[in-house]
Amino acid sequence: MDSPDSATISTVTLPPPPPPPPPLSSASTPALQHASSQEDHYVASITEEHEVTCWGCGLILILSPYTPIFKCGWCGAITNHNAVKGDNSYFWWRRMRDRCFVCVLLLFMSFIIGGGIWAIYPIVFSISYFCGVVHITVSVMLSITTLSTYTLSAFRSPGAPPLIPWGSYPAVGKGGLEGYTFCNFCSKPKSSNSHHCRSCGMCVLDMDHHCPFIGNCVGAANHRVFILFLISAVISNFYVSIISSFAAFYIWPPIRNLPISVLSGPTDYMMVNGFLKEIAFSFFASVESLSLRGFVLIYLFIASVSVEIGLCVLLWQQMSFIYEGKTYLIHLSSRGSNRNSKKDCQNIVRFFGCPYSATRCLLGFWNSRKIHTK
Repeated sequence: MDSPDSATISTVTLPPPPPPPPPLSSASTPALQHASSQEDHYVASITEEHEVTCWGCGLILILSPYTPIFKCGWCGAITNHNAVKGDNSYFWWRRMRDRCFVCVLLLFMSFIIGGGIWAIYPIVFSISYFCGVVHITVSVMLSITTLSTYTLSAFRSPGAPPLIPWGSYPAVGKGGLEGYTFCNFCSKPKSSNSHHCRSCGMCVLDMDHHCPFIGNCVGAANHRVFILFLISAVISNFYVSIISSFAAFYIWPPIRNLPISVLSGPTDYMMVNGFLKEIAFSFFASVESLSLRGFVLIYLFIASVSVEIGLCVLLWQQMSFIYEGKTYLIHLSSRGSNRNSKKDCQNIVRFFGCPYSATRCLLGFWNSRKIHTK
């Protein structure tokens, strides 16, 4: 017998371990292996089909197949898979056409300047020497200003978008290409305020329009010079029309005088008709005896007035867009939308690069004017 002082030993019975799973039969093993491999194939194919590389930073993105246009969450670049690759096969033909038109316009302007000096110079000097000196000075200044501004606007680059790093993740930082798209013509990034011109073959920053008269685009780099050319051309054509009409009136052959009885008698239809016919006959009779210098003056007057009307319309349109703070392309893109830009004279001041200190007094004086009524 055990003594009562000895320790009590208890025995615990453990449950038996679970039986091992039955071995797979030879018929079920290939089916499970085929299902596993098919699932891996689906995962791999879905991943490969929806992997898209961002052109801006080079990161690989997984997207839905129904998102042809997407924006990268890292660099902010916009990718459009529906964009068609541009064709620049006719670029040189367009460029040659524009340059030939520029050369024709330069010859026309030179003819107007030379013909005006040849036709008006002796007439003005015959009136007085002082008038001749003033005419030559004004003509030379307007000619130099118009030709220089036209040459700068035609042959200066309209302004290319800034070159920024792209295509590599270490080089492109967070939001480094925010709002940029990829130009399929230039094969480089294009900012939101840039537009590709097929005639110039480049992306133009703040593009207003492609002007065939200067054979170049009007953009951020030459827009101000283009406006100065329009202003100078309008002033020059106005001066040519005034001085040519004055010179033509000075050398015009005398018109045959009409009898005073025709003008003082009772007026009726037959008398007015005969009076108008007499005036027309006298005018054409005087034109027949007009010299070659007089015909050149008539042509200068008609050409200057016609060109001046077209330039005034273009200048008014350009100044209206500048006053509204937008370009012609932005005006076309915003047509029919509810976007309203701020219209202010400060837009014109900022466009011409005038400092605020130079316009503070003028604008302050203009705004402080009041009308007092009793």
